[in-house]
Amino acid sequence: MAEPKENLQMEKIVSLCKRRGFIFQSSEIYGGINGFWDYGPLGAELKRNVKELWWNTMTREREDVAGLEATIIMSPAIWKASGHVDTFSDPMCSCKACKKLIREDQWWTMMCEQSWVQSLAAIVEAGTNQLSGEDLLKWAKTKGKSLAPNLALVRNPEVTLSWLAEDVEKGKRPADAKEYFQYLATEQRGATGFVKPCPHCGGELTEPRPFNLMFKSHYGPVESDENVCYLRPETAQAIFVQFKNVLETSRQKVPFGIGQIGKAFRNEITPRNYTFRSREFEQMELEFFIKPDEAVEAIHGSVATVPATGHPGEPQPNWGWQTWHQYWVEERVRFYEGIGLSRDTLGFHHQTPDELAHYARACTDILFKFPFSKKDEQGNVKGDELEGIAARSDFDLSQHQRFSGKPMGVFDEELRAAWGKLPKEKQDDLWKRYYDHRKNYMTKSGVEAEAAQKQATEDANGLAKGQYVPHVIEPSAGVDRLILALIANAYTEVTKTDDKGKTDTTYVMKFHPRVAPIKVGILPLLKNKPELVKKALEVRDLLRPWMNVYYDDGGSIGKRYARQDEAGTPFCLTIDFDTLGEKPELLDTVTIRYRDDGKQERLKISELRDFLLSKTR
Repeated sequence: MAEPKENLQMEKIVSLCKRRGFIFQSSEIYGGINGFWDYGPLGAELKRNVKELWWNTMTREREDVAGLEATIIMSPAIWKASGHVDTFSDPMCSCKACKKLIREDQWWTMMCEQSWVQSLAAIVEAGTNQLSGEDLLKWAKTKGKSLAPNLALVRNPEVTLSWLAEDVEKGKRPADAKEYFQYLATEQRGATGFVKPCPHCGGELTEPRPFNLMFKSHYGPVESDENVCYLRPETAQAIFVQFKNVLETSRQKVPFGIGQIGKAFRNEITPRNYTFRSREFEQMELEFFIKPDEAVEAIHGSVATVPATGHPGEPQPNWGWQTWHQYWVEERVRFYEGIGLSRDTLGFHHQTPDELAHYARACTDILFKFPFSKKDEQGNVKGDELEGIAARSDFDLSQHQRFSGKPMGVFDEELRAAWGKLPKEKQDDLWKRYYDHRKNYMTKSGVEAEAAQKQATEDANGLAKGQYVPHVIEPSAGVDRLILALIANAYTEVTKTDDKGKTDTTYVMKFHPRVAPIKVGILPLLKNKPELVKKALEVRDLLRPWMNVYYDDGGSIGKRYARQDEAGTPFCLTIDFDTLGEKPELLDTVTIRYRDDGKQERLKISELRDFLLSKTR
């Protein structure tokens, strides 16, 4: 059994984030609150830049996407229709001793992070017998008392070790590391076999049970069952319930999308990995509504097929859901590449049929290789999810149509006209396929067979009249996860050795200029020379309306460069005596220093704005 290792890289990143003002623990002076994080001055700018780039890319630069900003608290009936009230849960265990809650699917990952587990793992690695009673007894009476006081081995070591010895004599050994620690957590093995230890204290965990992740509250002056509400666990449902309003007021036609950036809340049992999994977070979601394949085929004669990999190109009227899904996966990868995350840092997980939600046709997760990402059996780091792009069929609009009683379908004149020109055999084929799809949706949603057949027949008849419920492709990204990915990707240690052999390590945050919190550092060579300071302030005021700049005149120029490197500032402008005309040919020029390679060159002040805008937008 290999010894679990601490993640030193993440510790360094967390330390830098606190020291430089990227991220702070929420409510820190009161001991903090687990799963909540505040963004400091640099973090707030970084986050704002990312959201603005997403918004511009997904809405303003496209003709086929409109924006929305919805409330955090909505009608609880929405969450009933979406399935969150009944099924939005994780399997949870609780410790019988310390009462803490543990997600069953995270139990072993949490175990590997605990100091008592690492301490026992070291004993195993050092010894020849992983059930050595002598070593375990010594540990139980020393380190174990403080590290895992409720572990069976610590509470009653003689009892646990006695039956362990019996197993050894019979030739029984733990099958793997997980079972090894279950041995040590089981005081007396009975009919139920081994128990799982609590990662926090070693106590016995209960059997898992569902735990709903939504934060529950009440609206109005009285707390009662009639005014229960929930903090939204995702931003998508607001888009679905406002679909018809946006469609009508934005003068869009299917295919088109609705984008939204906003807060969401999930009562995670075990928030973990810094800001990767927290209880309050922000999402950037697009719901892109498309015609069902049957409608596309009726209008255009066939549904386009494209190569299974690569970008399919500019959207075409005869695209079906598979091409649209591939298009949005590639569009999102392009976005990440445009802000500094190369394909080498990303991974992809195509969900299997067993992993997919019952209504989904496909889902591709874009992954990032975080410092805490685990290796697979071949030793490769696959990564953890940044964004999911799901083909959700027409499930969401259909659910809200069914629960609200309000129509969520659209009328398509092009489809109505095309349908009448189709041969009878083609009409029957498309009718049957659409009927089967709608019946399948309703059956899986719990509608009785007779009612499902009746409604599916009405829906298929509506297709012939140019009516259908749009399908949707959903690219859904976590802002906070993306910020953490950008920070991890930018974090760079630079070690230099001087002429005397002294080694010094500095830290550089190599953010892409488009997302960097500070775009430009303005540095007068000397702060005690009024003419330099005056000119530096003029340069600052010239650029300030166009980008975030930082004026710094404290300390040597080298120390100021280092401070800006840690903040991730891609460009620094030094105003020196040549700027003032000491060399006439360099009058009104500044030295621009590039963060990533340290190179410097002179630029005219009159050219600065356009040059820097071309690099940072």
